[in-house]
Amino acid sequence: MQSFRTPEGVTLGVEHFGDAAAPLVLLAGGTTMLSWPDALCEALARGGRHVVRYDLRDSGGSTTADPEAPAYTLRDLAADAAALARGLDGRPAHLAGFGVGGMVAQVAALDHPDAFSALTLIGTRPVAPGPVDDDLPDHDGPTMKRRFALPMPDWSDRAAVAEFAAAGAAVLGDDPGVARATAERIFDRTPGTAAAVQAANQLGMVFSRLDCTPRWRERLPGLAVPTLVVHGRHDRFFPVGNGEALAREIPDARLLVLEEAAIAIPDAAADEVAAAMLAL
Repeated sequence: MQSFRTPEGVTLGVEHFGDAAAPLVLLAGGTTMLSWPDALCEALARGGRHVVRYDLRDSGGSTTADPEAPAYTLRDLAADAAALARGLDGRPAHLAGFGVGGMVAQVAALDHPDAFSALTLIGTRPVAPGPVDDDLPDHDGPTMKRRFALPMPDWSDRAAVAEFAAAGAAVLGDDPGVARATAERIFDRTPGTAAAVQAANQLGMVFSRLDCTPRWRERLPGLAVPTLVVHGRHDRFFPVGNGEALAREIPDARLLVLEEAAIAIPDAAADEVAAAMLAL
């Protein structure tokens, strides 16, 4: 893993795949870069792209301050994406965001249109964390009740953290074995075992405390870049209707529904997702 320092002095943990001279595909973490599976990164690189996945602030190799009281906003995270794109390649980049990283990607494409040539939004929605718009499906109630009933682990215990991730994945419909292995990798990359820092890395809890105003959904019809929306049919956290809304509201966006997926991108779908992204 390497690091990139923005003109504002923010350090972002980054990892590169493929030829650095090839067109850039920038993958915003959700919140860590490991939300992007190796198989997908490698498939995009085989398709002739320079793939860079990166950690959002307060996760992985990026600047960690105080995840319980972030002093930055969603728009600062969007500015990080634009600074990274401009710093890595003089050409506009294909920006992709997963989950909460998809919110970052939407705002980045709206606020910094000169920095991006294409947009991929995976497992996300057109509004910030918190109360959802009346026309969008909210988190599945029974699933969330089961998920939040799981006791928090001892964040200093790697095995306990991994088992917590596996149990949560089983509830949400993802592969527990993959979730366990990913949680172990995230644990090993996390700067310390303080509960707030581990939660920011493992759960993305910083987003529940982040200033995400003003709204951006009403601006989506103004996006003028080719856009792909990818969503798991069985996503119970952001149900598929959220992806369908994004595809309706962004001009000429293509919707790819992964019929066998929940939240995470299964390795079996990596080539399909990569092919759709490369077609933009």
